[in-house]
Amino acid sequence: MDISEFQAGEFEDCYEYKAFLPTRICHEWVSSDAELTDLLGRADRALGELNAFAALIPDIDFFIAMYVAKEATQSSRIEGTQTNIEDAFKDIGDLDAEAIDDWGEVQNYIRAINEAIAALETLPLSNRLLRQTHTTLMDGVRGEHKMPGEFRSSQNWIGVSLKNAIFVPPHHEHVPDLMSDLERFLHTDDIHVHPLLRIAIAHYQFETIHPFLDGNGRLGRLMISLYLAAEGLLAKPALYLSDYFERNKTAYVDHLMAVRQGNHLRAWLVFFLHGIEETARSSANAFRAILDLKGGIERDVLPRFSARRQDNAQAVMRFLYGQPIVDIKAVARLTDSTANTASALISDLVDHGILSEMTGQRRNRLFVFRDYIALFRR
Repeated sequence: MDISEFQAGEFEDCYEYKAFLPTRICHEWVSSDAELTDLLGRADRALGELNAFAALIPDIDFFIAMYVAKEATQSSRIEGTQTNIEDAFKDIGDLDAEAIDDWGEVQNYIRAINEAIAALETLPLSNRLLRQTHTTLMDGVRGEHKMPGEFRSSQNWIGVSLKNAIFVPPHHEHVPDLMSDLERFLHTDDIHVHPLLRIAIAHYQFETIHPFLDGNGRLGRLMISLYLAAEGLLAKPALYLSDYFERNKTAYVDHLMAVRQGNHLRAWLVFFLHGIEETARSSANAFRAILDLKGGIERDVLPRFSARRQDNAQAVMRFLYGQPIVDIKAVARLTDSTANTASALISDLVDHGILSEMTGQRRNRLFVFRDYIALFRR
């Protein structure tokens, strides 16, 4: 099928409402669109540049932790949470009571990403893995009683009520077949579709099926990163689109609805590919900035520490790249030292402009590596 001839599906009469039944997607896709071809090339080149940086950076897994935290906060923010990237690195005891629920959803998202990426070493990106990941996402948070890890067995909707819904996904009896079709589409070698077009179409289809009672948005966005990792398009999981979708939230939602209501698949693909290119280049620029920051600290700050304290200072700096908010207890554990020694080390890092105190308190103080976190706000 040529992309320009795509028909999204049809509305199916149900009791007192109409549900949207999408067409299957596991078939050949053809495009003679010059703009799409150009966008695919640019997105591919941007991913290649990002992969090159990922291969060059030592201790990259520390930095990946920051990307995971950013993805978790931004993807959850699309769903209405207010947690920021600093909160993601705090312990539950350091939070205001009203922030705990949002924080829990972000922590689940971080755990779900890490577990799913690890699971890809032994499992394909499959419905089994998606259900497993959904269980983690919903563990102990809002929606925990809405069949975590299981495809829905009742109707759901987007909006205030079923009668006044903005969008009603397909009836639950269609979900198993539709998700099987989506799974085949992600993996089959019998059809030839560029991987970036494949995951763009698959993401649209997942959000349209809405296979779970809750958590579909977060899991659907996470599926993009899992696919890029599973297909080897990314050497390291350093690209997440939720920040792009959150900054362009109205356009994101409108494009998905326009496919369903008017068959405007091409416009969605253009939007998606722009997001891949923009996000990949932004991530590569962030890696450049990280290397510059790291190099400056190693050149101008660490040599100021005495030989006796050099190992501890370097250990704390390595730790901060993966956990940019610390307290005295954490530094004491990391360096196997007393609280007084850890406090003195933190004081020196504050004096050198690496850390700053963020609570304004005299006790239970937290210290943040602000210059580093700022690189992930761009």
